[in-house]
Amino acid sequence: MHRTDLPRPHRDDVRIAVVGLLGGLALWGIGLRMNTGRMFDGAWLLLPLCVMAGLELLRRTRPRFAVIAGTVALVADQFTQGSLATVLMYTDLMYAGALYGTPAAARRLPVGTGLVTVAFTLGFLAWWRRPEAILVGTAVGLVSFGPAATGMLVRGHRETAAAERLRAEQTALLAEMDRVQAVAAERARMARELHDMVANHLSAIAIHSTAALSIDDDATTRTALETIRENSVDGLAEMRRLIGILRDAGGDTEPAAAPTLDGLAALVEQSRTNGLDVALSVFGDTDALPAPVELAAYRIVQESLTNALKHAAPGPVTVTVERADDRVEVRVSSAYGDRDGPRAPGSGAGLVGMRERAALLGGTFEAGPEDSAQGRTWAVRARLPLDRPASERELT
Repeated sequence: MHRTDLPRPHRDDVRIAVVGLLGGLALWGIGLRMNTGRMFDGAWLLLPLCVMAGLELLRRTRPRFAVIAGTVALVADQFTQGSLATVLMYTDLMYAGALYGTPAAARRLPVGTGLVTVAFTLGFLAWWRRPEAILVGTAVGLVSFGPAATGMLVRGHRETAAAERLRAEQTALLAEMDRVQAVAAERARMARELHDMVANHLSAIAIHSTAALSIDDDATTRTALETIRENSVDGLAEMRRLIGILRDAGGDTEPAAAPTLDGLAALVEQSRTNGLDVALSVFGDTDALPAPVELAAYRIVQESLTNALKHAAPGPVTVTVERADDRVEVRVSSAYGDRDGPRAPGSGAGLVGMRERAALLGGTFEAGPEDSAQGRTWAVRARLPLDRPASERELT
C-alpha cells in the first residue's frame, strides 16, 4: 500500500479555522442561536461548527471536497439551533472553492449556486405563496452564489494580472534578445570595418618592412620606408575616422563620409604604390547607388587587393566593377601560386567579412582558384542586388 500524505494547511487557513471555531464557541456561550424549535437542541450545533472549522483547513488544498462536505455540514446545522459562525465559514468555503479550485470547477460553481438560488426561491414561492419566500432565496444566494461569484471574479483578476506579468516578462526578454542581437550585429560591423580599413595598410607595412630587413640595398630600403610611412599615415587617418564614427561626438567635429566607388581609383593607385600591378575597369553608371551597396562593393575590392598583396603570386591584378539593371557585380582576379617574396600572415577574417557583407545585402559571394586565359588565378566574385527586402536593409 502507498501512503498518501495530506498537504499541510496554509497558515492563513489555520488562522481562519481557529478564529471561526472560537467565534462559534463564543456565540454559543452567550446563547446566540439562529434557529428555534429544532430537532436537536443544546450543544448539537457544535458538531457542524467543528466540522466546518476542520474543513477550513482544506480550503486551499482540497477546495472541492471542502465545498461538498461543507454543504452537508450546513444542511445538518439547520436541524440544530444553528450557529452564525458555521454559516460564515461556509461562505468562505464557497469563495475558496471558486478561487482555488480547478478552472472547470471554478466556472461551474457560480452557475450551480445560481441555479440552486433560483430553485429555492421558486420552490418556496410555490410552497408558501407569500412574498417572504423571496427572502429565503436571497439568503441562499448570499450564502452560496454571492461568495462563489466573488471568488470567480477575484480569480479572473489574478489570472489577468499573472498573464500581464508573463506578457511583460516575455516583452522584456524579447527586448533583451533584440538588444543582444543588435549589439552582436554592431560588433560584427565594427570588426569588418576595422579589418577592411586597417588590414591593407598593415599588410603593406609588414611586407615592405620585411623587404627592407632582408635586402641590403639603400635605395630599396628607402623606398620601403617611404611606403611604410605612407601606409602608416593613411592607416592612422582611417583609424581616426573609425574612432570619430564610434564616438559620434557631434558639434563641430563630424566623422568623415564612408568611402564610395569614386574612391576606387585612389585605392588602386595606393595598391600600385604598395607593389601590385593593378588594372581597374568600371562599367555602367555607378552614380546614385544605395549607400550600403556602394560601401560593400568598395570594401570587397579593398579586401581583395589586400589579400592579393599578402598572398598573390607575381602577376597582374584585375578589378572589374559593373552595374547591371538590378545589381552591382564585383570581380577581382590575381595570379594564383607560390610567391618568392615576403608574405604577410592571414587569418581568413577577410573572406568571412566579404561573405558577410554580400549576405547582409541579399547577394552572393564566391572566392577560389580557377583557370583563365592568363593561367591559374584566384578569383573573387560578388553580386550585390540594388533592391533588397526592407528587413535586410536594417541589418546594415
